Amino acid sequence: MRAWILDKQAKIEDKPLRFEEINTPEPSHHEIRIKVYSCGVCRTDIHIAEGDLPLKKAPLILGHEIVGIVDKTGKDVTSFNQGDRAGVAWLNNACGKCKFCLSKKENLCAEAKFTGWDENGGYAEYTVVDENFAFHLTENLSFEELAPLMCPGIAGYRSLKLAEVTKGEKLALYGFGPTASYVLQVAKHLGIEVFAITRSQKNRDIAKELGAEWVGSYEDKPPDLLDAGIIFPPAGNLVEFALSQLDRDGRLILAPVYMTPINIKDYNNIWLERSIKSLAHISRDDAREFLKIAGEIDIKTNKEVFPFEELDEVLPLVKHGKIKGNAVIKVC
Repeated sequence: MRAWILDKQAKIEDKPLRFEEINTPEPSHHEIRIKVYSCGVCRTDIHIAEGDLPLKKAPLILGHEIVGIVDKTGKDVTSFNQGDRAGVAWLNNACGKCKFCLSKKENLCAEAKFTGWDENGGYAEYTVVDENFAFHLTENLSFEELAPLMCPGIAGYRSLKLAEVTKGEKLALYGFGPTASYVLQVAKHLGIEVFAITRSQKNRDIAKELGAEWVGSYEDKPPDLLDAGIIFPPAGNLVEFALSQLDRDGRLILAPVYMTPINIKDYNNIWLERSIKSLAHISRDDAREFLKIAGEIDIKTNKEVFPFEELDEVLPLVKHGKIKGNAVIKVC
């Protein structure tokens, strides 16, 4: 099979991935082999390639927004058949025995393995995964539409769950890119009022088109206090700003994997049982719940699709924010 291989970390502009023919993997007893049709391009892939995250194995195949068709099954597989649509996300495995796994918080498992980091990912024509960490996919969305849902979509949904907003409550989204757009669509489906705050007039227009009750910039004051908020940019200076707009018992979720320094100068902005919680990875329940809803509402995705062979040209575009929405590689 053809695959993009990372042997040594380097700046993505130096093209550290090589494109070559390697052996096609065989599934073990409880694994399925997926013929990869599309794979989304995530900034985490760039962090691994460039050394912001340690290289856990080499050679390594990156990519963790994988969708395709089951091509072969191990002899003990029971939940998938050849020809089934299947997807793979960031969480590749967990121990199943620790206190986090046993309390449905497997995303916090210290022994967790991740796709395209601990295990080979989807920048290849085939990939294998334990059947219990693969997901059935809806038929009414294309593979190109499904691929970005496997990371920003699921992670956005988990941030929405952490916010604990219910029907009729008010949720603020700070920053409005693709992930926030998925959160807005699901929140609207659940009867939650969404307030979108972003610097970009174009993104404010998109949020309005998707059904946001109110849109504004950071200079504008929302008409009501908010029950919860989700911050998407890695900007620590937004934390106190967002807290100041929350009602009593307001919940603030930090969605980025890292943030610039956070400084809360006025205790009154976090007093009255306002809380801050960070997002860490995803669980399988998050993926199953989100993908079901995404299929039911025909979720809209903003993406650019590129040929498999052009991945090394696409990665710098993603790094420098030159993609409209999510980048997707069409493998097959």
